[in-house]
Amino acid sequence: MIQVHNNIQHRFVVQEHHARHLHYDFRLEMDGVLRSWAVPKGPPQKSGLRRLAVQVEDHPVDYIDFEGTIAEGQYGAGRVSIWDAGTYTLEELDRNEIRFLLHGKKLRGSFALIRMEKRPRDWLLLKLKES
Repeated sequence: MIQVHNNIQHRFVVQEHHARHLHYDFRLEMDGVLRSWAVPKGPPQKSGLRRLAVQVEDHPVDYIDFEGTIAEGQYGAGRVSIWDAGTYTLEELDRNEIRFLLHGKKLRGSFALIRMEKRPRDWLLLKLKES
């Protein structure tokens, strides 16, 4: 695990996505792209909750402000709206775990994404208990 000792603020967005099934796209601006996860039940808002987060392809950074309708026949067809947005502070990062502080309107505090060992695209998104 790499400890990150800077206070650089990066952006994040959570987009409510009404595609074939309602899910939430959780995106962290990182290394010039939006690292992205589909969260079927929405991000956890209470400490101790964990949600499945399926890693999907990275998106261009300019997608961070996208709201609108993706046309039928297109990948991800359906309505997209911004559910929450803000900045985050990266605390720790390695191949299998990302820890960060979110500074959003709805999501605030310590969170982690932890990769599931036997299913590399599947992660757990956790709201950590505040100490």
